[in-house]
Amino acid sequence: MSVKSISTAILIAASVGACGSIVRGTTEPVSFVSVPSGAAMTTDKKYACPTTPCTLEVERSDEFVATFTKPGFHPQSIPVRTKVVGKGAAGFAGNVLAGGLIGMGVDAYTGAAMDHEPNPVIATMRPAGGAAPQSRRRGPGPGEAGM
Repeated sequence: MSVKSISTAILIAASVGACGSIVRGTTEPVSFVSVPSGAAMTTDKKYACPTTPCTLEVERSDEFVATFTKPGFHPQSIPVRTKVVGKGAAGFAGNVLAGGLIGMGVDAYTGAAMDHEPNPVIATMRPAGGAAPQSRRRGPGPGEAGM
């Protein structure tokens, strides 16, 4: 093998190894949890769970609002955003070092350098209606005289 062939093979390996689309993929598992469990979760994108808890493969570039609903509870909506973090930033920087302008473009387009936040997405559901707080008392209790 010639020096030129070896150099080309090393350059290709470095470029591929630095590409976030290949190393991290274009999707990420995102978990959806409700307290109490058993809520339905839908988004303004294509993602949905019939009951929580659940985990879905989500496109790294997708930002969305997750809405949790459960009979007897107020619905709750939580925005889920993306940001460049840790391994994503390293992969993106690796593209620069390896001269992978194409890899940088692919990673930017696919969101491969991104992670979702929050992950897991946790909704604490509030009961609808609700009873009066127990600490309130009206008038004298049984066997007590009024003042």
